[in-house]
Amino acid sequence: MKKATMPKAVVSWSSGKDCAFALHQVRTEGRLDVVGLVTTLNEENDRIAMHGVRMELLQMQMEALDLPAEMVMLPMPCDDEIYRQRVGLTVETLRQRGVKQVIFGDLFLEDIRQYREEQMQGSGLDPVFPLWQRDTGQRCRDMVDSGLQAIVTCVDQRVLSAEFLGRRYDHQFLDELSPDIDPCGENGEFHTLVTAGPMFSRPIAVQLGEKIFRGDFAFVDVCPVGD
Repeated sequence: MKKATMPKAVVSWSSGKDCAFALHQVRTEGRLDVVGLVTTLNEENDRIAMHGVRMELLQMQMEALDLPAEMVMLPMPCDDEIYRQRVGLTVETLRQRGVKQVIFGDLFLEDIRQYREEQMQGSGLDPVFPLWQRDTGQRCRDMVDSGLQAIVTCVDQRVLSAEFLGRRYDHQFLDELSPDIDPCGENGEFHTLVTAGPMFSRPIAVQLGEKIFRGDFAFVDVCPVGD
């Protein structure tokens, strides 16, 4: 299929491994023309929510992916009405640009998928789940073996020690996880920042900053090298 005739799509981008690998999967299959990213940020500190990733790193990812991003700025806390309103405006912008599909990196949580589908209903954009229901025990190894490199930026301390913060997402990390932790962190046990992989034209050089503790969650501030 020629690229010009492929449906245009964007990736729902969190900066982490699952959305990055979903992008890689779609590009490998060659059925969609991925034209950009869409991501939500905290408007008070210019960081991606939950992952705690700086906007500078998001911009570096965009350059390495050669994809622009629609950035949805949200207050914190953000109620559902404001969220739907601002995301809805972005969806309409994408629709006007000819985008037909939104790619999500979700793996197996039915309620999350249903929420995505409800969000997209009537928008003119269809949700796509290229990693859906793939075994996460194998999927995590496939990610690492593909050359994907990521850093653990956030952990839920109720299930995972803050000692895992800043660790590379590699085979050693996976081997050390207890059996009750999903190896892809699909239940929110941890979040990651992708710094290299087959979806990038070049790696992103980063360094670790301070650790931040907020209630049940712990974060590490990942910075561009030189900051």
